[in-house]
Amino acid sequence: MRDIRKEILEKLEEIEKKENVRVLYAVESGSRAWGVESPDSDYDVRFVYVRTKEDYLSLQEKRDVIEWQLDEVLDINGWDLRKTLIQFRKGNATLFEWANSPVVYKTTDAWEQISKVGKKYFSKKVALYHYYGTANSTFCQFLQGEEVKYKKYIYALRPLLACKYIEQYETIPPVKFEDLLKQQLPKELSDEIQTMLTIKANSDEKDLNPRMPVIHNYIQEEIKRYEQISKEMEDDRSGDWSALNRVFLKVLGED
Repeated sequence: MRDIRKEILEKLEEIEKKENVRVLYAVESGSRAWGVESPDSDYDVRFVYVRTKEDYLSLQEKRDVIEWQLDEVLDINGWDLRKTLIQFRKGNATLFEWANSPVVYKTTDAWEQISKVGKKYFSKKVALYHYYGTANSTFCQFLQGEEVKYKKYIYALRPLLACKYIEQYETIPPVKFEDLLKQQLPKELSDEIQTMLTIKANSDEKDLNPRMPVIHNYIQEEIKRYEQISKEMEDDRSGDWSALNRVFLKVLGED
């Protein structure tokens, strides 16, 4: 039987040697991090790496991403430290999900310092825009028919529940779908979500099932609502570079 975790750690070591980098942090992203995977779901590994000081000082710029598509099951992609810190400043919602992933393959003291600084740059406006946009894209592309794939309901509901969490608590939302479902929801909606999850768990991911009207209407209305909220919200991104610059230089000094 394939030992995926062992294989991932071995591939990360191989990347370090071949690319001459140091992996600071590696996690699972996507459905396996959200806790809604199926047995045949692929593994989407995301990592953050740092190059040597000489590489950052060179006139020949290195690519700021490393992409290893190993097979149809295992996909490993990484971001350079500099890119990561810039994306933290921009409030990149996907990066905050990586930083909070419940499935961690590797971490370091350096990453703990980076994450502590980076999380101070969370932007409610950027996150809301990202999440309602993700939900809207899924809804428009996959949930318009009378029969739909139920996993697509999760892919639309999860970002909207993340919006709800941000609206209520004004902080980074949980990554796992089951944690987002702990929020107070209308009973009719909660019941229909549980029915949908039961059916999904006992059927093939590719199966089409009847549209669920309560979920459908909730998604449709919440997309409109969060689109308006995000437009009216003031830009809350931090313009400060100093903390990010300090942690960048500190991590480089450790190599």
